[in-house]
Amino acid sequence: MALPAPDPSATCLITGASAGIGTELARQLAARGHGLTLVARRRERLDALGEELRARHGIGVEVHDCDLADDAARARLIEALRAGERRIDVLCNNAGYGSFGRFHELPAESEIAMVRVNVVALHELTAAFLPDMVRRGSGAVLNVGSLAGFQPQPHNATYAATKGFVNSFSEAVASELAGTGVSMTVLCPGPVATEFSQVAGVGDLEGRLPGFMAQSAAEVARAGIEGMVAGRRMVFPGLAQNAVAQAGRLVPRSLLLPAWTRIAERTLDR
Repeated sequence: MALPAPDPSATCLITGASAGIGTELARQLAARGHGLTLVARRRERLDALGEELRARHGIGVEVHDCDLADDAARARLIEALRAGERRIDVLCNNAGYGSFGRFHELPAESEIAMVRVNVVALHELTAAFLPDMVRRGSGAVLNVGSLAGFQPQPHNATYAATKGFVNSFSEAVASELAGTGVSMTVLCPGPVATEFSQVAGVGDLEGRLPGFMAQSAAEVARAGIEGMVAGRRMVFPGLAQNAVAQAGRLVPRSLLLPAWTRIAERTLDR
């Protein structure tokens, strides 16, 4: 088992814990007896979730409100976590957001901030806490990637590129960790019923998908945790998601890019 057993002196760090997959990771890890450290921008949501999980499961929960797009705020967060009383045995890099539209028409600062949240924060937190896990010979990292990371996506260019980094980085480091007692798992969902589409500006995208592609945040979180337990390198939360990923790897770009452009433009026009 790659996911360490619950330990009162340890904690599971979850970023983006105030909604969606992050909240479900917190609930399901708490149900397994793990103490939690929850990170997100919205403190009131973190406090409410922390109170819920302490009362329901009797676990220790710490909360840290942090804008992971802010370099100084990330540095303060890492310093505070290192100074904490509980070691980080599990790291779930879940925080992230997307956008839809032509790159040159989107707000530049928001696109740059997306790279900081989706890539830089994940990279820095992993660099901060993975070496200690390896020294102890125990630990697990779960990075939330995406099916979007398996191919370039016009009208979703920055997001797909950031998730391409997450997918590639995670697979490479997972291979490096063989034999250390520490695992790294990348979870690759497709669209999930969360606030993601509203934040990205495309409304109820998930509601317009075929039924076989629709998944709840709870389903996706469960697949990620089971992947950590098994020490798996990459997890798809369903057969359809796996098929889409393989198609993204194999279909020639000359066919894929025009097709994705048409799909994206129809979505944006609705």
